[in-house]
Amino acid sequence: MIQAGPRANVTHACRGPVAASSTDCYPDRRMRIAVLSDIHSNLVALDAVLAHAGPVDAVWHLGDVVGYGPDPDGVVARLVEVGAIGVLGNHDAAALGGPEIAWFNPDARSAAAWTRDRISGTTAAWLTEQPVTRVVEGFSLVHGSPRDPLREYVTTPEIARANLDYLTTTYGFHGHTHVPVAFVERGARIALVRAVDAASLSLSRDRALVNPGSVGQPRDGDPRASYATLDTAAATVSWHRVAYDVTAVQSAMHAVRLPPRLAERLAFGM
Repeated sequence: MIQAGPRANVTHACRGPVAASSTDCYPDRRMRIAVLSDIHSNLVALDAVLAHAGPVDAVWHLGDVVGYGPDPDGVVARLVEVGAIGVLGNHDAAALGGPEIAWFNPDARSAAAWTRDRISGTTAAWLTEQPVTRVVEGFSLVHGSPRDPLREYVTTPEIARANLDYLTTTYGFHGHTHVPVAFVERGARIALVRAVDAASLSLSRDRALVNPGSVGQPRDGDPRASYATLDTAAATVSWHRVAYDVTAVQSAMHAVRLPPRLAERLAFGM
């Protein structure tokens, strides 16, 4: 295991071509993996999550690494340090000059434009390398949904059912909604599993879509950072909540004149 901290690193056994999709594998499939999504340039929250996760064998991210928050370069640098692999999110694409910015509300558009103007060439290059979809050892990673990786929100059992048919694997991880939840196919129905702190889901042969929640901007009424851990040996996914210095992040956002509402909502997890 490696320590998921600022100087940690992960060595990958093999990696497929980075394009629209990518495939990765590891030499030892008995692993404990931190699964992160929607970090949104919140380095304080990311560091709190990595410290809480402790020793892990890998870090996976599900996109929207940047946007909203005050430290896009710092977040990308930290993910590089811990050897994180993952996928592109719609805010990441917008930061690279993509048309996604046109879909955003005024505050999100303003933050995306700020991010686009501020990120370094190193950050932009790393974001460009992120595929839209990725498969790692039988797990599919996307930001939005399997059938529409950059735009669709998986919010209901009906939407989840339609998307399960697009999976090439039994299990899929996604973000985008900022809400920790899982949709599990159990016979003819899709079960909705609402994740709370320390909740755990056993992975059986049933297909499932799992959302770890948001590290940098939760939207389920709980302001604590949210993430998940995947234990491949035990075949379980567990959700976790981590308190961080919200006030410090708000002050940093105000200092660079990001939209006030984006800073204020961090205190409420909405």
